[in-house]
Amino acid sequence: MSLNVPRAALAAIGHEDRLSFLEHLSELRARLIVSGAVLAVSFGFAFWQNHALLNVLNRPLAQATASAVEHAHGPLAQSALIQQRLRMALDQQRAAFQLLARSTTLRDPASRQALASAARADAAVVAITPTVSQGRQPVTLGIGEPFGQTVTVSAYFALLLALPVILWQLYAFVIPAFSPRERRVALPLMVLAPVLFVAGLVFGYFVVLPGAVGFLQNFNSSSFDTLVQARTYYQFILLTLLATGLFFQIPVAVIGLNRMGIVTTRQLRRHRRHAIVLLTALALLLPGTDTVTTVLELIPMLILYELSIIVAAMFERRSARPTDAYTEQEHR
Repeated sequence: MSLNVPRAALAAIGHEDRLSFLEHLSELRARLIVSGAVLAVSFGFAFWQNHALLNVLNRPLAQATASAVEHAHGPLAQSALIQQRLRMALDQQRAAFQLLARSTTLRDPASRQALASAARADAAVVAITPTVSQGRQPVTLGIGEPFGQTVTVSAYFALLLALPVILWQLYAFVIPAFSPRERRVALPLMVLAPVLFVAGLVFGYFVVLPGAVGFLQNFNSSSFDTLVQARTYYQFILLTLLATGLFFQIPVAVIGLNRMGIVTTRQLRRHRRHAIVLLTALALLLPGTDTVTTVLELIPMLILYELSIIVAAMFERRSARPTDAYTEQEHR
């Protein structure tokens, strides 16, 4: 099956080149076909590995519910306690059966064989009974929900896998309209954006999600037997990861505005208090209504804002050096 992508449509286009409207449409079509093909392959791979992907998303919930057993007294903790005590009772019963089967006072071979069989049965049950509490998995309520959620999760991961190619196709489509000076600004930002996005996903998964899921799942757990629906759980997880990935783009936005001459570092420092209020409001609008999630999202946003000012100031000093040297030479 041919994708029918014209090779000329993907050829490098210079800033001075002039293309007709149809040529622009042909190039856009070709780049959309390439992006769609990469996205389809990524979806196939993600759907093939859907069990591993679902296990990754389920881990925060499993860890939160497992740790709740040790500190709570609700239904979840009681069921885990019953399971542990049942395992201990079966283990003791197995030992008793084995002792009786070996006893010299029991002369009936059939009774000894029955006791030995009972001991083996108890041992088999003990072997498959977890020694520690296993966390819960999300529950599904509809007949098609397992398939639907698997497809949804696979689609999100496919988009993440194909994101570098999609961003590159977008960059290659719009970059001819930029002047050489604008390209020197855009290219580092295009490289920095996906790196910061992945860093945001890592931060969200290992820092934000454990605290947020643990707090929300275990809040007042002695009064609730909480069952988490897969659809709402995956929405919360994916939206939180998307939010952390997006707010890690703060340096890209700040440095880009600075390099385009729209704002200066002096203005950024002068309006720092306004930026803090704006970032706080943004953190409150992000997924997660609890205080823990808001604080975990706000702190890195403030740090990234300050780092953006430092990096922008370095670029300003670097850009000012040739100008200063030229001015000084002109005065001489």
